[in-house]
Amino acid sequence: MSDTDPDTAAERQFYASLPTTRGAAGALIRSPDGQVLLVERTYKPDEPWGIPGGIIEHGESPLAACRRELAEELGVRATVTHLAAVDWVPPSGERTAALQWLFTARLPEDAELRLPPDELSDWAWVAPERLGDLLPARVARRATAALAAQAAGTTVYLEHGRHTLEGNR
Repeated sequence: MSDTDPDTAAERQFYASLPTTRGAAGALIRSPDGQVLLVERTYKPDEPWGIPGGIIEHGESPLAACRRELAEELGVRATVTHLAAVDWVPPSGERTAALQWLFTARLPEDAELRLPPDELSDWAWVAPERLGDLLPARVARRATAALAAQAAGTTVYLEHGRHTLEGNR
């Protein structure tokens, strides 16, 4: 079958008509005493603190994106250990719906973080109960749910950072 066959053209048109969903992947990294690593972003002055991670590139899996983003943002090869949460984020304005994949990871022993200065200006270890003080509410909800899921050895499904399945509450 060639690209000019009607079935191929119809199939292309069908797939082109489907909704587009963006994706991002990040990781919760804990210190030995249980604090969570946050990074300060230079490109979001209204929401400077975030979880290390970023956009999933075309053809990239969420896990590969998480590993790549951690290496790019932290300058070290972190070990991704667990999928803690998948969070569906509704469309808003010009932004399409998104799936946010939140993994857990650990840094190598004696890691020295090297942040890209054009993207990140600082990092901090933050107590889990303080996440809501620094992160946007939707991200704090996602992170808190992911920490609970990790502790339980499970993965949680969320919608805009909120539990939607009866068994996850």
